[in-house]
Amino acid sequence: MKLHEKIRAVRKAKNISQIVISNKLNITVQSYSMKETGKRPITTNELEIISNTLGVSPSYFFEKEFNIKLNKTTA
Repeated sequence: MKLHEKIRAVRKAKNISQIVISNKLNITVQSYSMKETGKRPITTNELEIISNTLGVSPSYFFEKEFNIKLNKTTA
């Protein structure tokens, strides 16, 4: 699973909209959608903001055994 796929999976698991994250990044929903589908790169600064918004550390997305067992109360 690639980074953008992991981000999308976590966002959906936590029921957070693309609008919320795009607002945090100060970009359009369309621009964020392109990042989440792998059509545009995600910068380290953006990853930090996305991670904070999703309530996980940036390193979470790079764990060898990526698992989407999330505590829904942290969303």
